[in-house]
Amino acid sequence: MRFAAIADIHGNHLALEAVLSDIRAQGISDIVDLGDMVSGPLDARPTVDMLMELDAVHLLGNHDRYLIDRPHEKMGSWERLTYTQLEPRHLDWLRTLPANAIHRDAVFLCHATPQDDETYWLETVLPGGEVCMSTLESIEARAAGVTQSLILCAHTHTARAVRLRDGRLIVNPGSVGSPGYRAGKPHPHVVEAGSPDARYAILERVGDGWDVTFRHIPYDHAAMVALARRNGQAELASALVIGWIR
Repeated sequence: MRFAAIADIHGNHLALEAVLSDIRAQGISDIVDLGDMVSGPLDARPTVDMLMELDAVHLLGNHDRYLIDRPHEKMGSWERLTYTQLEPRHLDWLRTLPANAIHRDAVFLCHATPQDDETYWLETVLPGGEVCMSTLESIEARAAGVTQSLILCAHTHTARAVRLRDGRLIVNPGSVGSPGYRAGKPHPHVVEAGSPDARYAILERVGDGWDVTFRHIPYDHAAMVALARRNGQAELASALVIGWIR
């Protein structure tokens, strides 16, 4: 069993194109998408059109949910802009997507944690804004009840793999389209990937375990940078250029 995991595209269709091209070059046709697909100050329509045509398992991320569970005037700035780019068929498609799924009876999929779509799992934000790894005990507590040996999550845009003491493996493939962001909860903080590359992961079953390969794919991000700047998102433009919020 060998497949690719993508997540946190956030309307960056050029990064998505680069990742899908690389996945095909690796000879992989089995893909899971962990959500947060279209919301962002970039180009939602071609992104969602591409994903709707993709033969993949798709999850509903928290930012995807914000597009369908509240009126336009109560959406955040990223969702308000994205909503104007989408057609009713796009929103109807989002409404069909699950929050969690089990892939091929072997892999548990969620966007953030099995319990909800907004909580950081493998990372913790300290009161001063520092982002560090969560404790093993807290990670294991949120994995309670999940019996699959491989668990995939996303949400924090941070590529990481954590082995639990019982042998289960939790993997975040990183973000396809947003290599940095600023957030206010649970404390104000920034997440920075350190490079502008599009990220995803390849998972392969080897014997009783799993092999994980993190892929960082350079792409021509100039158009996305210009679009972020035109939409007043200077920090996202910085992340798209260098992988840091400046």
